[in-house]
Amino acid sequence: MTSTDPASAERRRAAAVANRGRNVEVDGQQFTVHSMASASRAPESEHESEAEPEPPTYLLVHGIGASHRYYRRIQQRLALTGHTHSLDLPGFGGTRKPGRPLGIEEYGALLGRLMDQLEVPRAVVVGHSMGAQFATELARQRPDAVPRLVLIGAVTDPRRATAVQQAMGLTRDVVKEPPSGNLIVFRDYLECGPRWFSTELVPMLDYRTDLALGDVRSPTLVIRGANDPVSGSAWCAALAAAAPDGHFREIAGHRHLVHHSAAAQTAAIIVEHAQRHPSVTGPAPHTAQSTHTQQSPGTRPAP
Repeated sequence: MTSTDPASAERRRAAAVANRGRNVEVDGQQFTVHSMASASRAPESEHESEAEPEPPTYLLVHGIGASHRYYRRIQQRLALTGHTHSLDLPGFGGTRKPGRPLGIEEYGALLGRLMDQLEVPRAVVVGHSMGAQFATELARQRPDAVPRLVLIGAVTDPRRATAVQQAMGLTRDVVKEPPSGNLIVFRDYLECGPRWFSTELVPMLDYRTDLALGDVRSPTLVIRGANDPVSGSAWCAALAAAAPDGHFREIAGHRHLVHHSAAAQTAAIIVEHAQRHPSVTGPAPHTAQSTHTQQSPGTRPAP
């Protein structure tokens, strides 16, 4: 019965924890961090704790207009093997909107300082859509902090770097995404609002992820849903080729929200990538809700 299945029970526990978050201020900008400690093992003795390696740590970075919510499924899967921190970036997911536009490089620097505050020295950094740009920039600026990099549905292909082309791709994507994913995305877009979305769209379209990857030392995994109309196959293959140690995987039958619609399969590919490196570890995250907890509703995709 599923009620006694340990994996099912663990996923239910993880879902409850993931709904709690704590606000963290970094250089005057507000993040909300939704953390889950690894459920992969619970050492019964000091000897066992010393003998077994620390589980990996994953940092999940969403894209434009999105939030931690569309990472819930994959966070629960990754938490079965490692510690996870899923973020709401400044201006998204109900966090306080910055008083000025933030560029990709600045988001990357803020993420590095956030890791310092969380006392996470190293993490597998996972970025989706525009979040892939933030993750790339973090890896470029702080190579020792990102021993593994994962880009899902990455943007922006310079051959399609206009607002109209991106909107057309998202429209084609939405009509065939699962309703559960669309509900999360639409709620998050509404919460973000058109002004902040439009403000951050400009740096998203301008940033050359392919060129930045040339400066990234981290082994880089590029993932896309094979039917993703936003992040094309040729573009993703080019990203993997641009990285000094790049790898490319497609997941058949899925689209831009592949991390939501194929959470188990995507998580398995990420875990395999992480396990190629022995020291992607950090301290277990704090999961207690702080006095400044940010409660957030749904989840959605980022272009």
